[in-house]
Amino acid sequence: MFTGIVQDVGILRRREPRGGDERLTIGVNRLSLAGVRLGDSVSVSGVCLTVTSLEDAAFSADVSRETLAVTTLGDLEAGAPLNLEPALRAGDALGGHLVSGHVDGIATLAAIAHDARSTRITVRVPEPLARYFARKGSVALDGVSLTVNEVEGTSFGVNLIPHTQEVTTLGRIRVGDTMNLEVDPIARYVERLMGERLMGVQAASS
Repeated sequence: MFTGIVQDVGILRRREPRGGDERLTIGVNRLSLAGVRLGDSVSVSGVCLTVTSLEDAAFSADVSRETLAVTTLGDLEAGAPLNLEPALRAGDALGGHLVSGHVDGIATLAAIAHDARSTRITVRVPEPLARYFARKGSVALDGVSLTVNEVEGTSFGVNLIPHTQEVTTLGRIRVGDTMNLEVDPIARYVERLMGERLMGVQAASS
């Protein structure tokens, strides 16, 4: 699990084909790899990857065809910036919200507007995922925990404060760019519980 609080913006150093899959090597800047071990999880722009090798200020992770197909990682070229967050450990502060690193879909940046010192962005999501968003709920975009300001149809808005723009890749995005999207897991649990409740009511009335 992760918190959606990005600790570093790394760089995609190289991608290597591996029998239909790929191995990505990611360089770090501020993030210390001293405590990272083989098999540990790291969120890479919102995608949970397993560390398979370590080298000087970098780590590698194998990425399946499925992950390459359903996330933005399949489209990135060497040199691309990546939000990095190591897995949550017992005793760590939960500054954002619980994020699994399992991407639900691809979101598209639809609009950008200045809002005092912040930037307000409007994000368009796949129609099947639209029902999971609510005003003041949580969402993860490229691994960054954000609060939803408003929802309209298949779009929602969030504010990017100056700090978020400075320390994550979201400060560089442009209209039309895509982002890895993970809905708040609480929304999925509520949907499951409500679905079971509805089924129970229907069974009782039949």
